[in-house]
Amino acid sequence: MNVNIYYGGRGVIEDPTLYVINKLTEVLEELRATVTRYNIFEQKSGIAMLANTLKNADAVILAVSVEWFGIGGMMQQFLDSCWLYADKNKLKKIYMFPVVISTTTGEAEAEYMLSKAWEILGGTVYPGIRAYVENNVEFESNENYKRMIEKKAEDIYRAVNQKAITFASSVNSGSGSITGSAMIDLTPQEGEQLSEYVSNDTFVRKQKEDVEELSQLYRSFLEKGKDDDSMEFVREFRAAFHAPDDDFKATYLIRMTDSGRNLVLEVAGKNLKCYYGDSDKADVTATTTRETVNTITRGRATFQGGFMSSKITCKGDFKLLRTFDQVFRFE
Repeated sequence: MNVNIYYGGRGVIEDPTLYVINKLTEVLEELRATVTRYNIFEQKSGIAMLANTLKNADAVILAVSVEWFGIGGMMQQFLDSCWLYADKNKLKKIYMFPVVISTTTGEAEAEYMLSKAWEILGGTVYPGIRAYVENNVEFESNENYKRMIEKKAEDIYRAVNQKAITFASSVNSGSGSITGSAMIDLTPQEGEQLSEYVSNDTFVRKQKEDVEELSQLYRSFLEKGKDDDSMEFVREFRAAFHAPDDDFKATYLIRMTDSGRNLVLEVAGKNLKCYYGDSDKADVTATTTRETVNTITRGRATFQGGFMSSKITCKGDFKLLRTFDQVFRFE
């Protein structure tokens, strides 16, 4: 997955927009996305050529700082170059996520301008980040804001990776006349995109089947009665444990919201401690439901798959998150 970030601010060190895009970059790279950043203020003599950098992009983040009014001249020049020189058929497949940080007023208007411009170009707009910042130090040290930015990075990764479908817009529904081609004639690229949407329908149908299967498992569980609470899932995780390298250490904390219990998995080389409780040294904290954990331990889903489908939310070390399915292999 290739994500391009186009920063339209002035590059001053106290600009809170830089903090936001740096945090987005950090999380996306942990998720193994390739992130390329273009500081438009460094490309003043070559802004017209920046449209060529869109060729290999799956998604773009347009980041601007509102210091007095609007999206700024440099971002406007970049969008002008996209209108004049970019491949419109390619733009139709690129997701755009606006990031608008204002130190004055007008963040809503700036976000609207970015979204409207991208829709006119024929691209797809997905919700981004819009914020007013009165004090950049307080903003950057706020843990709640940090978690919100990290969550947005995860949402970006999921949306692009799963080719999320959005509702049609009246703005780009007329893009055929804008680009000079009739809307009824589909290009090969558009046909390929439609086939991907069909595959997404298949995915949705499979998800519904999984939900039905989970419902049956849950009903069966109620009929048989609950297992010993102190050992639920513990035996399964111990049986599925595949010892990693001797120097590997990780602590996973799984919070099950519907049962109100926390399962702790402490891995130290070939040793595993599995128990219910809490841990303030967890490297990865996952929040999900008992049904999802039950599905994983029965081998009907993976931990990574649950994260990708939003059934599991995580925070912590994303590198260790990717090792979970290697350490615990359920048949």
